[in-house]
Amino acid sequence: MARDSVPVSIPPNPPVHHHAARALLAENVVRLRAERGMSQEALALEAGLHRTFVAHVERQARNISLDNIERLAVALNVPITALFRLPDPAHS
Repeated sequence: MARDSVPVSIPPNPPVHHHAARALLAENVVRLRAERGMSQEALALEAGLHRTFVAHVERQARNISLDNIERLAVALNVPITALFRLPDPAHS
């Protein structure tokens, strides 16, 4: 028996907003790196990444893999969840 095919409507991509994952990651990497007094080069070296890759992540110009997110978290000595934490409104 053949089933009637029903067209599926695919919703558009959600709008990019301040709390998009890529924006949160970039904001938190910049903040955590600065809090530790690390340059992009020092963070990249510690994480086993190239300095320009870290710069691209901070500018939201690169889509980053889970493996590289983990490398950054280890290099910054934070849990992965810290890289996606929403900003504290008290410090805005």
